[in-house]
Amino acid sequence: MRLAVLVSGSGTILKAMFDAGLPVGVVLSDRPCAGLVLAEERGVPAELVDRRAYGGFGPAFDRTGFTTTVTAALVAHQVDLVAMAGFGTVLSEAVHQAFPRRILNTHPALLPAFPGWHGVRDALAAGVAETGCTVHLATVEMDAGPILAQAVVPVLADDTEATLHERIKVAERALYPSTVAWALGELGAGREIEPSPAFAPRQDVRLERREKEQTRR
Repeated sequence: MRLAVLVSGSGTILKAMFDAGLPVGVVLSDRPCAGLVLAEERGVPAELVDRRAYGGFGPAFDRTGFTTTVTAALVAHQVDLVAMAGFGTVLSEAVHQAFPRRILNTHPALLPAFPGWHGVRDALAAGVAETGCTVHLATVEMDAGPILAQAVVPVLADDTEATLHERIKVAERALYPSTVAWALGELGAGREIEPSPAFAPRQDVRLERREKEQTRR
């Protein structure tokens, strides 16, 4: 089984995946970043599909053309599973058609609460007692795919967005590699990646969280 990891930044989750011994076959980024350097240091192919060649970061961005190139690169590397790890570009339908239910993402909140780019900031603004991270199947709609696993992180009284996000990242670096390993095992056994009570070690926490929210109302 071969794993592709999509990165845009420092590569801390990518490093956790390397340290966990996952079979990373290619690392792809939408911009020059430390994650690509880390891949090269580990002897793993590093692909740059630079957004700047597709209109950059404004309204002129050619999402369809960019996604087509990313998808072709992943197909060429013959990967079985794609893990987005802080990847800063939302991909269009073509990649989901090429890798149906084989793209994972991690989000710094307990979905379905606080989707979108500012999950940590939104959790703080809402005054919740706990937040965390979610690993889910990626879909065309951002942060809306089936949840595979979650880890809870308490919100402290003196938390800032930066301090809370850092503790969430610590949880992500543990939860995401283990979830990816499980998903690779499912694919290797000829099974679809589906939410499973046998995995998702924090499903019970999601139920407790809903009960707490209902009590506050």
